[in-house]
Amino acid sequence: MSVAVEQEYVVQRNGRPATVADLTPLAFAGFAHFTAMQVRGGLVRGLDLHLARLRAASLELFGRALPDERVRSRLRAALAAGPRDVSLVATVYSPAGEFTAADAEPEVLVRTGPPSSGPSGPLALAVVEHERDLPAVKHVGEVAKTHRLRQAVARGFDDAAFVDRRGRFSEATIWNLAFWDGEAVVWPRAEMLAGTTMGIVRRRLEGLGVPQRVAEVRVDDLPGLAGAVVMNSWTPGVAVRRIGEVALPEAPSFLEALHRAYAAEPLTAF
Repeated sequence: MSVAVEQEYVVQRNGRPATVADLTPLAFAGFAHFTAMQVRGGLVRGLDLHLARLRAASLELFGRALPDERVRSRLRAALAAGPRDVSLVATVYSPAGEFTAADAEPEVLVRTGPPSSGPSGPLALAVVEHERDLPAVKHVGEVAKTHRLRQAVARGFDDAAFVDRRGRFSEATIWNLAFWDGEAVVWPRAEMLAGTTMGIVRRRLEGLGVPQRVAEVRVDDLPGLAGAVVMNSWTPGVAVRRIGEVALPEAPSFLEALHRAYAAEPLTAF
């Protein structure tokens, strides 16, 4: 007979269990940024990229950044309180809240939940003109992305891919985009959030000798491409079968190369 063991996931503020009083200012404020990661066996890939993301975003929003070791200690505390395989989100926010110029030392909210590997795909993406404010920052409160996702699903798509005012693909709702021209990985040239998984894949593809290039990609370019994927902290690649009205071919070698590159990144401790 087996006995089910309930997993204890956590929400912590500055390394301690968060109370209602702790969460209230954050629940009603949107002046914050975050990073999301998949933790396996208490280890993570690309920790340096996550820390760099939080540091840069804090400097942009708050004019100051917490020391990396303090952030790492908050992450370690959350992991010590729960399972070793989790999805983890670390949010850095100002306790002064939004709609104020008041200065305050940033604080860290860490939440863990069940691990995820994302959808299996392949996906169909609607094409939507949308440009995120502060695109280089992974900030909270982006109602437009969820709205565009819901609109896309209502039209029979799985998600939405964004083009800017010049018609260039940038990213998808919660994903980076990558294309395949049959020989090289093509990263879109536009303002976007540079994802941590994207960063891992790019540096490991170099080591594997897989060609890469950055280029402007528009809807009219899609018929000449040999494949497309989306990626985020869940997965280094989910195949895309259609963008707008353009069907895209399967590209198993492309998908395999992305997953192989991601797997080549070592897991590291916090």
